[in-house]
Order: sequence, then structure tokens, then C-alpha cells
Amino acid sequence: MGRRAARPGRGRWELTALLNAADPLADAAEQHLWLIRWLDWLRQPGPPSEGAAAEDTASAGAAATPWPVRRLRLFVDVVERHPEHHAQVGALLRRVFARLDATGLLADFGFAPRQGFLSEVAERLRLGWLPGTPQTTDLGALFPLLFRGQEDARWLAAVDATTAGRLLRIVLPPDASPAGAEAWRAAMVESIQLLASQIRAAGLSGAMRQRMDDALLADRPFHQVVQAAEALRAGHLDGVDDAARLQQAHYLRAVLAACRTAAASVRGHLDEHGISVDLVFQVAQLQARGERIEALLDCLVSDIVPGGEPPGSRPDAAAELHHLLLGLVRCAEERRSLTALFRRHYALLARKVTERSAETGEHYITRSRAEFRAMLAHAAGGGAVIGFTTLAKFLLGTLALSAFWAGFAAGLNYAFSFLLIYLAHWTVATKQPAMTAPALAARLEGVAASDEAVEDFVDEVAHLLRSQFAGIVGNLALVVPVVLAVQALGWWLGGRPVVGPAQAEYVLHSLHLLGPTALYAAFTGVLLFASSLIAGWVENWFVFHRLDSAMAWNPRLRDRLGAARAGRWAAWWRKHISGVAANVSLGFMLGVVPVVGAFFGLPLEVRHVTLSMGQLAAALGAEGTALLHAPAFWWCLASIPVVGVLNLAVSFSLAFRLAVSARGLRVHERGRLYAALRRRARRAPLSFFLPPREAAAIPTTTA
Repeated sequence: MGRRAARPGRGRWELTALLNAADPLADAAEQHLWLIRWLDWLRQPGPPSEGAAAEDTASAGAAATPWPVRRLRLFVDVVERHPEHHAQVGALLRRVFARLDATGLLADFGFAPRQGFLSEVAERLRLGWLPGTPQTTDLGALFPLLFRGQEDARWLAAVDATTAGRLLRIVLPPDASPAGAEAWRAAMVESIQLLASQIRAAGLSGAMRQRMDDALLADRPFHQVVQAAEALRAGHLDGVDDAARLQQAHYLRAVLAACRTAAASVRGHLDEHGISVDLVFQVAQLQARGERIEALLDCLVSDIVPGGEPPGSRPDAAAELHHLLLGLVRCAEERRSLTALFRRHYALLARKVTERSAETGEHYITRSRAEFRAMLAHAAGGGAVIGFTTLAKFLLGTLALSAFWAGFAAGLNYAFSFLLIYLAHWTVATKQPAMTAPALAARLEGVAASDEAVEDFVDEVAHLLRSQFAGIVGNLALVVPVVLAVQALGWWLGGRPVVGPAQAEYVLHSLHLLGPTALYAAFTGVLLFASSLIAGWVENWFVFHRLDSAMAWNPRLRDRLGAARAGRWAAWWRKHISGVAANVSLGFMLGVVPVVGAFFGLPLEVRHVTLSMGQLAAALGAEGTALLHAPAFWWCLASIPVVGVLNLAVSFSLAFRLAVSARGLRVHERGRLYAALRRRARRAPLSFFLPPREAAAIPTTTA
């Protein structure tokens, strides 16, 4: 066997030692370890320390060729020049691949064992935390130990067809028995049949059938895909001619295309049926299995030259196997990544959530003077309610409740107030941004190619900012007089204010601009954004489980309310479930989240612009006009616009980024948008705060 050369470092092998260690008679686990060490040797940076390194360096071609590819060429050169190494390495590789179950790699690898998103998360955590073992007969279990990620995919993509073909001839030399190649063909055919069965099971599941177009299911493609795979297997066993094999492959491809088209139609029925993470996951798995079958078919028919095409017009078997291997390596990287799983399978759900928020957000955008005045009136009504909410918060603080129940009571107070404002069709300004951002993101469609789209986007920004301005002005315009009026009423009736001097001192301390007010205001913006997500998710959940239909047709409810009232009740909840969820969730988060944060040692508080202004007005009502001479009052007053800007900016930016990401948009020409916004700001700065007298008064902003 020869002596083993010294290794330069722990876990690093030299080529001579690696070739001498290739023992076709070793235990299976030892042979698998040899494969792992061989790939580790290929990955080592820099030229090998063998004498042949100079030849490799000279013949490697461009210096940009990855070192693993150059080392692979050197390995093939050395093995081809030394018959003993050629025999040992070839025999070892043939024994390894003959022993391993290839269907574990071709049919199972990269796919979830169960059709559930959470189970796949748990599986990926297991794969990431627990080490694998080379003592296995499953090629799918060994494969992640051989190939590790994107780096392997990059250098494998650079392997040329000549090198891949030479390596394949080491495993299957021309004079070898065709049994090895036939075994791999049989494994591919078997894997295609397994994948087709899984596609049928997924496509015929109840959740999928309800959401696919009936017209696309008329020809029963999910039944036909198994029949086509079985026909391919029967033809392989019967040894049919090349023309029949090619015809069977074309038929299977056509049926697969029909299955994938039907699965893609699920996305067109989201408004009617809703969507779930598990359903998105199942659709993605079905599409990926179809792509795997396509790759396996390419390998099976790679040696067939259709009639009329010259020999060599199709890629050979080595090229198709190389393409299949590259896809499996990329799949290995995604199989380990939780980030890729969440990014891929939450994208559609996030889009649907933001689209539902966009529908709600359209109601918060004003585009005319009449709508602007209506927004001011609605915001004033919301400000009046928030005034009483502020006073109720101070009164709840006098009950000396424990921390959790104090937070729960505060959350109940906020939730009741926000819900009252919503049901009265009034407005809380800070609720607008998270809802209007997805509506604004919808205007990004086509901005890269159309000046009109850029102009529409700038117009929408102006409408949106005016709406936010009207909401804040309306809220603050009434919250202050309401709080001061109640404080004055307390002085008049009881000789003391409702909110006393001690509570006023706390307000002046907590709202001071030089304190953590800005940080807490930004944190409140996060909660505002979270409430919009909860609203979209709850509405989607309501639609997905068809609760409106269940309410309208529930026998007990119809007997108790009557058919007409039950139908109206169901329609009301279908229309308002998003708004109810948004307001209730925001209220409880504002009250409970700071308490939970304090339990974990996180000093979190909320700073809501309207509530903060109401608290400052309460302090003024307690201390009287003398407070106007205190610097602390003016520091607190200066913090109000900061709180408002951060509430709006954080919630809007988070919602806007999610909406853009969920739509898959990549705005490459952001400079055009920024330039158009700057031109509008120079030419008509007031258009961002006040509506124009006429629609034509807004200057155009063509790029």
C-alpha cells in the first residue's frame, strides 16, 4: 500500500497519503471517511505540496479557476497516470456507490419527511445541531457530510465537462460491466416513481384541491403522473427502444407541467380561501419534486439522440450528472438553512398579509380637500377618546395592582379605547402608517420603466404625508382641551384635579427629551407595525378556516338569530375582523409588553404621541400656569414631535420594507424616486401638508 505521507496539519491530507489510503476492501464507514477526506483535500486552499503541483499550476488555465477544480484536475491526472491508483480508487468508488441506497439521495434528499412547516423547522434544527455519521447505507444521509454549502456549489459549477467525464470514466471505465450504470438508471427510475407518488399525495390533499382551478384538474394530472412514472419504469424493465423511452419521458414531462401549473393556481384563490404556512410549504415541496424529476429525466435520456438531430447535439451523461449533482449540492445548503426556509415559505403569506393591510390602508389616505377635512374631523374624534383614555390610565395607576395586572388593566383600557375609535369610524394617527405602507408599496409596480409610475408614486407619497399630518393635528387638537377640561372640572367640583401633582411630576420626568423618550417612541413604532401584522394574519386565518361561512350557516346561530341576522353578523365580522384584531392587539401590547419586558430585566416603556400629549396636558392641569415657567415642561413639549416622528417613521418603514420584500420588488432606480421627491419638495413643499385647491395644482414630476 505504500507509506502514508506526512500531513501538514490536523485534518489535512496530502495527495500521496490520500491515494495510498484508498482501500476497496476496507469497512464501509472507512470508505465513506475516505470520500469525506478526499473532498476536504479538494477544498484546501493553495496548490498541493506534491511534485505534480507544478504541472497542475502550469496547466490549470486562468488564475481565476477555483483551487478545488485545479486540484480535481491534478487528482484525475495522477490517477490516470498510475494504474495501481486507478484500480484502487475506481474499485473503492464503485463499491461505495453500489452499496449505498441512491434513492435516499435522488428521491428523498432536500424534501421534508412530513408535509408541515413546523416539523421541517424542527428537522432543520436537528440537522444543524446534531452531527451526522458516515456509518450509513443511505446516500442521502452521507451526502451532507460530503458537500457543505455554497462554496462547494461555486467550485462544482466551474468544473468543465472534460474533467467531469474523465472522473466519471474512473468510476465506470469503458471496458467495465454495464451493471453499475444500469444500477444507477434503475435507481433513477425508482426515484422518479417515488417522487411522482409524493406529488400525487400532495396534489390530492384536501387543502390543495380546494384551492386549485377546477379546469386544471379536469384531466386528472395528479393521477396521470403516477401512471406516467409507472409506464417509464415498465419500459425500463422491458428494455424498450430509444424512441419509446424518449416518448415516455416527453409524456411524463407534459403531465408534470400540468401538475405544477395546477399547484401554482393555488395562489389565485387566496382571497376566497386564505393561505397558511403549511399550504405554502406543500406547494413549494411539490414544485421542487417536479424539478427533481425533470433533472432525473435529463440524465436518463442524455444518451438518446432524437431522429433528425446530429450526434453530439445533446449534452452527454457526464454533463447531465454534473448538473444533477450541482442541484443536489445547492439543495444541501438550503436544507440546513432556517433563513432560507423562512424567507421562501413566508414570502407568499407576508404578501397576502400586507395586501390585506393595503386594502385597509386605502381608507387612511386622503386625496382631496374634502377627504382631508374629513380626516381632521375623524382624528379629532379619536383625540377626544384618547383624552379620556389618558385620564383612565392615571386612575388605574391609583389601584396599586401587581405588575402584571396593572399592565393588563392598562392594555384593556387602550384596547377598549382604540376599538371604540374604530367602531365610531374615527382615527388614531399612529395607526395609519403600518396600514398605508403596503398601499404605497403597491405603487412601486413599474417605477423602473415608466415616468408616469414615478409621478404616481410621488403623488401617493404626498397624499400619504398629508393624511398623517391631518391625523396628528386632529388627534392633538382635541386631546389637550378634553384633558384640561376634565382637570378643570375636578378643580371645580372637588377642589383638586383628577391627576394630582405627584403624577404630574412623574410625567415631567418620564417625557423629558433628554431621557430615553426617543428610544421608547421607536419601540412603540415597532408595536404599531406588529399590530398591523397581527391584523393581516388574523384576517387570513379567519378566511382560511371559513369562519364567516360557519357563522352564517351554523344551525344553532341561525335558530337563535334568524337566517338574515346570522348572515349580517358573519358579513360584519368578515369585513371588520382585521380592524378589531389590529386595535385590540395594539392596546394589549402597549399595556402588557412593557410588563413582560420588565420581568426579563428589559426597561421598556411605550411613548405614543397622542397619549404623551394627553399626559402632558394632565400635568399642566395639575400644576397650573406656573408650569409654563418650568424648563422641564418645555423639554417635554419638545419631545412630542420627536415621539410623533419616530412612531410614524419606524412603523411605516418596517411595514413598507415588508411589503416591498413580500412583493419581490427590487427598486434599482431609487435615485429617480428620490430626485422626483426632491423636485416636488422644492416646487410645492406645502403639497406634503395641505391638499391643493385643484388636482392640477400639483406640478408634475417627470424624471
